[in-house]
Amino acid sequence: MATIDAFNHNVPAESDFGYSQAIRSGELIHISGQLAFDEAGEFLHAGDFTAQLKQTYANTDKVLEHYGVTRNQVVSQTLYVVNLRQNAAATAEGNLAYFGDHRPASTVLGVTELTLPGQVIEISFVVDTRLPA
Repeated sequence: MATIDAFNHNVPAESDFGYSQAIRSGELIHISGQLAFDEAGEFLHAGDFTAQLKQTYANTDKVLEHYGVTRNQVVSQTLYVVNLRQNAAATAEGNLAYFGDHRPASTVLGVTELTLPGQVIEISFVVDTRLPA
């Protein structure tokens, strides 16, 4: 029987929207859409794609660290990008900087808006703990 282990950043949105930042079920970790917020749950860098992308990946690292896994164990990611044509190069650059030589499956979707005013990026992930770190 699989066990479920939930992780939260303990920011207000988790209780306001009723979700967990990540759920581990067996060997897989499903990470909810990460975005640019600080330790208090305050949204950062409204309208600044590059700064939001960096903070989003930094918040993802906190989730990975909690589970004792690395970026190399990410098997897929889905990126939701406002103004995709305008932000395509920065998306690719940020992705390459974050993952280095690791190449997870990746889907990039252009969207008209996200939850918060000024939010331009959100990324969800799936991690397989059986892969080498």
